[in-house]
Amino acid sequence: MKTATRFNNFPPYTPIEPFEVLSKRLDLKPEEIIKLDANENPYGPAPAVKKVLADLPYPHIYPDPESRELRSALADFCGLDMEYLLAGAGADELIDLLLRVILEPGETVINCPPTFGMYSFDTRLNFGRVIEVERKTDFSLDIPAIKKQVIQNQAKIIFITSPNNPDGSILSDEDFNELIQLPTLIVLDEAYIEFTGDTVAEWQTASRLRRVAELDNLIVLRTFSKWAGLAGLRVGYGAFPLWMMPTLWAAKQPYNVNVAGNAAALASLGSIAFLEKNIQNIRQERERLFEKLSQIPYLNPFPSFSNFILCEVLGINALDLKNELMKSGIFIRYYQTTRLENMVRFSVGTPDQTEILIQVLEKIL
Repeated sequence: MKTATRFNNFPPYTPIEPFEVLSKRLDLKPEEIIKLDANENPYGPAPAVKKVLADLPYPHIYPDPESRELRSALADFCGLDMEYLLAGAGADELIDLLLRVILEPGETVINCPPTFGMYSFDTRLNFGRVIEVERKTDFSLDIPAIKKQVIQNQAKIIFITSPNNPDGSILSDEDFNELIQLPTLIVLDEAYIEFTGDTVAEWQTASRLRRVAELDNLIVLRTFSKWAGLAGLRVGYGAFPLWMMPTLWAAKQPYNVNVAGNAAALASLGSIAFLEKNIQNIRQERERLFEKLSQIPYLNPFPSFSNFILCEVLGINALDLKNELMKSGIFIRYYQTTRLENMVRFSVGTPDQTEILIQVLEKIL
């Protein structure tokens, strides 16, 4: 017996080490760890989430396979009819589902690195071919190169993240308008869109989700992991063209959003004022962190519209910097790629976490 040959040299996705694993491996108490490596919300979920999780009435009953209550609440939140919306076990599940129903074996997907690693991972998992069009030095998109590859390879999908992970740049209106005219699906991942403004009104203005109703080749993905602090519960959603919805419904796992995640997402949508305040705090701390990182002689931070800041490391090895911070219980993201080998990414933490981080960075010369 053996596994399928296509997995013989399949490159796995490299996730961040879980909190409890770090604690045990380093013999540190959880409260001694400053985890700035996975863009998690340092303030956690709304109090209402903890209450509903403690009081779940029917954990022994399967969830609604259509997530109707959640999709209805999301329709009100987003300003888009629920018929366009599909909920999933994180946006990751929806990326995989989309590729499963769109790609024929060997068909092409355009990826624009450096960016989120799941696009290329899931494309290969679903028998697709990845063509990478590198971003420019300022992390903006190379639109002429994308157009060329779309036409030459009859690409089925282009994945774009805005704000982009790992640098925090946003997709300009000019670039969006050029991309949407291409004969391909545009998948816009807005996992971090809530960090572009202080209020729901500002988030929805920045988002292009509502344009799905008028554009047959646009898909927009969102998540509760970042802004709502539900990363551990895996709840995401997407807006899809209506022509695609019957196939998505037919192909998705029937009970993909569990009862805990569903309840937590609904409680989050009922706690907007609390979560808006958290976002405001994170945005304020992002600007303060940027200024402080700018004062570290060996760091060159890039402006960000998200809840993290990418830094070029000057004069010292970026991996050595990561390992040195780890000795103090501070965890940041290092990328083992040629484009990012001299860079690290800091998630925005609490003000106290920022102070400890800066103190340690100042001692490393």
